[in-house]
Amino acid sequence: MKKIISVFVMIAGLCSCEQYLDINTDPNSPAEENVSADMILPAAEMNLAASYGNYLRIVGGYYAQHYAQTFGTSNYVDYSEFKMSATRSSGTYTQLYARTLKNLETVRRQAEEAEEWGTYLAATTLRVFTFQVLVDAYGEVPYAQSLDVATVSPEFDHGEDVYSGILAELNAALAKAAASDQVCANFLFGATTAGEWIKFANALKLKILMRTSKVNNVQAELAALVAEDDFPTEDVSWDDCWADEIGKANPFYLEEEATSFGSNQKNVVANIAYMRTMTDVNDGRTGSFFKKNSVGSGSYTGGVSGTNFSTTPDHYPAAYFCRPQFAYNMPVYLITVSEVEFFLAEYHARYGTAANAEAHYKAAIDASFESAGATGAEDVYAATSPYAWSTADYEKLIGIQKWIALGGVNNFEGWCELRRLKYPAFGAVTGKDLYDETDNSANAYKPDLYVAGTLYTPINFNTELGAGKVLQRFRYAEASSSRNSNAPANRGDATPVFWAE
Repeated sequence: MKKIISVFVMIAGLCSCEQYLDINTDPNSPAEENVSADMILPAAEMNLAASYGNYLRIVGGYYAQHYAQTFGTSNYVDYSEFKMSATRSSGTYTQLYARTLKNLETVRRQAEEAEEWGTYLAATTLRVFTFQVLVDAYGEVPYAQSLDVATVSPEFDHGEDVYSGILAELNAALAKAAASDQVCANFLFGATTAGEWIKFANALKLKILMRTSKVNNVQAELAALVAEDDFPTEDVSWDDCWADEIGKANPFYLEEEATSFGSNQKNVVANIAYMRTMTDVNDGRTGSFFKKNSVGSGSYTGGVSGTNFSTTPDHYPAAYFCRPQFAYNMPVYLITVSEVEFFLAEYHARYGTAANAEAHYKAAIDASFESAGATGAEDVYAATSPYAWSTADYEKLIGIQKWIALGGVNNFEGWCELRRLKYPAFGAVTGKDLYDETDNSANAYKPDLYVAGTLYTPINFNTELGAGKVLQRFRYAEASSSRNSNAPANRGDATPVFWAE
């Protein structure tokens, strides 16, 4: 049984971890050799969960047009305009490096010295996952010199080099570990043997290879991995480690919904693009992912990117637009069975047979519905549906359906796959067509103009990026670039990370 971690315990653990990793260690703090892996790994996990399951979920949702900004608030309007400043992501960047990666490296070092290869694989898999997230967000990040305390200004490595490095790390860890090897206490799978971690590592390897497959020839590596067929049979997530208390609940829930704990944040609502694409085919997952609105018809409605609807309060109050479904114990997903199946569908569409591609495509949608606790998956891919399988249109079909599936569980990955697959694509309708900020009548909002399965240029948008384009990368975090003489100049908001070129 996984344990529940409180904010107090987590902060205490993090402080001690940072102190014993510091060269100026307080003699009253525990030395590194006195802190075991089963004390460090859970703290690293919770820091990753806090960043990946909250901040990156939020920004990914706005950039993928799963989310829009609610009426009368402006906290994330810049995200809905496809913007990212150097300061906005600095806290998450620092948390991933100074707390997640630093602690994971300590676990890896201890496990290697003790030849505890199950624990070594677990820490390596989370390390690889974290570096991939950083590359997918920023494009170039410190890697080779990133955790060297003697290097004040680490070099930024090209994303392709980081991917090569972490893939080699993952392969080495998989080669050392056996399914029967023990793994220290952790929140993801509990203190158990390495079998589930091997499946997770294989799924992560599949994602890495598929992300890079359009710019590098990795067909042989993919073929060997697919033939091995040892992937998760259940979603990989932090799910039963949350409690309905301040500091112990799901981080996205605490940020946006936990009013009983003092949070008054009400920013995230459904985006018209995401909502209308699902309701257009009566998608059974709609109610699993979003609540109906509580003003007017009690229906599924979505806001428009690039505004907060502040000019028409009488007609479109905050409660007019649908909020996500929240629960204190909602999972933080690292990778789902649906994602794996979509990758396999794409693999077979490109390198295998149409029959296998179609089977995995349907299995991906089935798995998404199962995770959502919804019914009607077969209606989505039925012969009469606009999303019926067609090998000729596999990228469009997989792109849109993966965008829908990830919009309810893992929005950051939705933004990543949107950039890579180029679907959903931008339609002719713009945000200004959908909502007229100068019109104070009920006619300002025109959702019927939206075309299902498309994106649109926000009403107010990132002019450096330009119209009809999705933000391609974060600007380098100020927490790193402002103090690093080796930090490169930002490459521009429209410059893709290497795997999306």
